Amino acid sequence: MYSLLLVDPDNETCSTYAQVLRDERFTCTVCKSAAEVAALEMTGAYDLLIMEMDLPDANGFDFIASLRSQSQIPIVVLSSRSDIIDKIVALEMGADDFMLKPIVERELLARIRSLLRRSRTKYVGSVSRSRMFVFDGVEIDTSARLVRRNGESLGLTQVEYVILEMLIDAAGQTVSRDLISLKALGKELAPYDRSIDVHISKLRKKLGAVSDRAERIVTVRGVGYFYSMPKDEKAVGMA
Repeated sequence: MYSLLLVDPDNETCSTYAQVLRDERFTCTVCKSAAEVAALEMTGAYDLLIMEMDLPDANGFDFIASLRSQSQIPIVVLSSRSDIIDKIVALEMGADDFMLKPIVERELLARIRSLLRRSRTKYVGSVSRSRMFVFDGVEIDTSARLVRRNGESLGLTQVEYVILEMLIDAAGQTVSRDLISLKALGKELAPYDRSIDVHISKLRKKLGAVSDRAERIVTVRGVGYFYSMPKDEKAVGMA
């Protein structure tokens, strides 16, 4: 399940769009201002951002540029501004799409899905050469970007999915925090940056506890993480 962030100061618009997205099985978080977005843990928490160009507390162009400097999250801009210059500048600042209001809901959904497909393709690693991997009670369907445990979807975010994929692909070898940051977050790991640890913690909770060992994902202090497979078990690819 994809997690979307909707940023729009208008209550009615937010309510309408959020319901449309949830009806299509997206999870949707709503913010009314740039300040509310700034208060969130943005790095990798959301798969796509939809924003109104005119925000009450920030210049829309500056807001886009700021987001893009911190994240590779796909950005869809919704605006009543019909001037082509506004569209060009928004795209140059880092937006991935620009739609004029009034918005046709089916078109918005189609554009969102298109961006998510492209984003998924960008981040998919070598595990994706196979359609399905089964291991340790967990199934990874790479064609659908779904992870299930005991038949139940775990609802991983894009970043959580990529991290898990990297760890499984490493087959028990340690994956460095630097490499995870580059591949999953699209940025170099900065000193004192704990964002990877936050995502690992959330991923551990979603994967659940295992009775015969302490953690599915093991920390190698100062280095990175590896996935602890049960003895005599490995990830099995299925056609």
